[in-house]
Amino acid sequence: MAYKAVIGLEFHCEMKSHTKVFSGAINGFSKKPNQLVSPLDMGFPGTLPVLNKECVKKAIEMAMILNCKIPEYMEFDRKNYFYPDLPKGYQLTQFFNPVGTNGKVIIEVNGEEKEVLIHDIHLEEDSASLDHLYDTSNIDYNRSGVPLLELVTEPCLNSADEAIEFLEHIKRIYEYTDISECDTKKGQIRADVNVSIMDEDSKELGTKVEVKNVNSFDSIRKTINYEIERQTKLKESGHYDEVVQETRRWDDESGTTIHMRSKADAIDYKYFTEPNIPRYKITSELLDDIRKNIPMLAHERKEKYINEYNLSLYDAKVLVKNKDVSDYFEECVSLGSDPKSACNWITTRVLAEVNKKDDTSIKDIFITPSMLAELIKLIEDKKITNNQGKEVFSKMLEEEITPLEIVKKYGMEVIEDSNLINSLIDEVLNENTKAIEDYKNGRTNMLDYLVGQVMRKSRGKANPVEAKEKLLEKLK
Repeated sequence: MAYKAVIGLEFHCEMKSHTKVFSGAINGFSKKPNQLVSPLDMGFPGTLPVLNKECVKKAIEMAMILNCKIPEYMEFDRKNYFYPDLPKGYQLTQFFNPVGTNGKVIIEVNGEEKEVLIHDIHLEEDSASLDHLYDTSNIDYNRSGVPLLELVTEPCLNSADEAIEFLEHIKRIYEYTDISECDTKKGQIRADVNVSIMDEDSKELGTKVEVKNVNSFDSIRKTINYEIERQTKLKESGHYDEVVQETRRWDDESGTTIHMRSKADAIDYKYFTEPNIPRYKITSELLDDIRKNIPMLAHERKEKYINEYNLSLYDAKVLVKNKDVSDYFEECVSLGSDPKSACNWITTRVLAEVNKKDDTSIKDIFITPSMLAELIKLIEDKKITNNQGKEVFSKMLEEEITPLEIVKKYGMEVIEDSNLINSLIDEVLNENTKAIEDYKNGRTNMLDYLVGQVMRKSRGKANPVEAKEKLLEKLK
C-alpha cells in the first residue's frame, strides 16, 4: 500500500519593535533574566494593555505579502489557560478575527512550483520562558509580552523538503521586511508541526499528530521524516488504531518524537474578546501607506538578478538566501561594479571568508562593498591582473588596508610600457629556443609556458592577455 504524507505548520516568529506589543517594556534580548519587564508583563493587577501600532503595521504588511484577506478592524481575544509562564492566566491573541486569512504563496521545490495555502496569520504576545533545572524550574519574564506573529498553513504540504522550503521562504520575507531577525539562537522562531498519513488514492485525511515547539529547521526536517516513517510502519503492520490524534514533542537526544498528551487531554481555552483593547480601524489610507513601503523581497531580487544581470539561477539563489549578502551585492553594483564580477567575488572569496568562523556575518569582515568595488575596478581598468587581484584580496584581510594602498605598497601596478613588455618577450624567446621549436611542431601548450616565463620576468606585472597576443605575433 502506498501512502501520502500531509503536513500543516504553525510558524511562530518574534517581531522587531522598540517596545513589547502591549506594554512599554523594551523588546530586546538579554541573557540576564527578568530585566526587560513591566508590571503588565508580570501580570500585576490594575495594569492595562496599550497596543503597539508599529506591530500592527508590520502584521498587516506580512498579511499583504501572503495575499491574505485583511479585516476591517484589528481586534484581540483572550486565550485562557493556567501555566507558570503565563502570569495573567491568559494570552492576548487573535482567534475570531485574525489580521490575515485565506492567503497563499508560491514556492519552488526541486525545480517545481508549489502553492502553499495560508489558513491565517495573527498577532499575539509571547509567553515567559521556563528553565527546567534538576530539582526546580525558573521563570524568565523577559520574553513575556514580546510581539509574536503566528502563521498557520492549511494541511497542504507533502514532504519535509516542501515544509523547509516554505519556512525558509517565510523566514526570508521576515528578514527582508525587517519584521524579525529570525535568530534561532535567541529563540525567535519555532514551529508546531502537524503530520498525518493517508492512502495515496484516498480523499480522506489521516489522523493528525501534532509535534509542539520544534525550534530549528533541521529539527523540523527530522521531526517530519521521523513521523512519516513512524506512522507508515504502524499502518503497514496493520496497527491503524495506534496512529492516534495526540500531541508529541521532538527529542534531539534520541532523535524521536515523544508522547505528551492525547486528544482527550486537549485544553478548552474559552476564548472571548479582550475588553480592554478597543477595536482598531484598518483604514484604506493605512493599507496604502503600508503597501507602498513593502521592499523588494528575496524572490523578486532573484528574478532581477537573473533577468537584468544575467546571473545563473544558482548564483542568484546564493545571493538572496541571506539579506545581508544580497545588500552587500546590491551596494557593489550601485558603486559601478559589473554584476557578474561582483557576484563571482562575493560567492567565492567573500563568502569563503565569512564561513570560516561560526556566527560571522558579511557585515563583520573588513572588506566593505566599496573596497570590493575598488578592487574590481583596478582589475577591469587593467591596473592589476586577476591573479594579483586575488593576492590583493588576501593582503586586505591580513593588513586591513584598502586595495589601492596594497597595490602601491607592493608595487603591483601592471606594466603599461609596450616597449618594456616587448623586450621581456624577446628575452624569453632568446632563452627558450627548444620551447619555440616544440610549439611550432604542434605542442601548443608551450605557448602557456612562454607566457608564464614573461610573467616571471615581469614579477607578475605584465598583462598576461597582452603578453600572449604579442607572443603569438612573434611566433608566426
